Amino acid sequence: MKKAIKVLLVSMVAAILLSACASQPTEEIAAAKSAIDAVVSDGAEKYTPDQLQSINHKLDEAMAEIKTQDGYTFSNYSLAKFTLAQVKEDADALKVKLAQRKEELKVAAGTALTEAQAAVVEAKSMLEVAPQGKGSLADIEAMKSDVVGLETELETVAPQIDAGEYIVATEKAHAVASKALTISSEIKAAQEKLAVVIKK
Repeated sequence: MKKAIKVLLVSMVAAILLSACASQPTEEIAAAKSAIDAVVSDGAEKYTPDQLQSINHKLDEAMAEIKTQDGYTFSNYSLAKFTLAQVKEDADALKVKLAQRKEELKVAAGTALTEAQAAVVEAKSMLEVAPQGKGSLADIEAMKSDVVGLETELETVAPQIDAGEYIVATEKAHAVASKALTISSEIKAAQEKLAVVIKK
């Protein structure tokens, strides 16, 4: 009789312990997904895609573990709960890093815009003193047209920065600066070539 009672008590304790982990971690799932949604809303897909992908991968692992446990008679969601807690922690940490990353990109875009503006101003100045000999007038007019185009393109960079399109704005500013510097270099080369001819 005592043995039977002992077995019954052990079974009851085991059942209680199992039931503690038997229900799906719905609150943990909701918390993890909410944390991910928060960083996605802040632009994680655009600014920190690799980190977001890693977090989503971890969430997928947790959901797969939950599905596996759902198929057992005595489910144990402790591993899934642990992974979901990591997902939330990683997403919360990414939210802070995301703010820092966006600020860095904003500063970089502003710097690129300033450099591009300076490069365009220099190209315009160089055009004013460009050698205008026979055969060069058409080239100079083409360069002037190019500079006008660069100025127009630059006007779209600041609005992009204001809209948070820092990467696109930076790339565009760099492209404008590169073209403007090329124009300046071509004019300098023409000036140097003319100087050599005059000396002769």
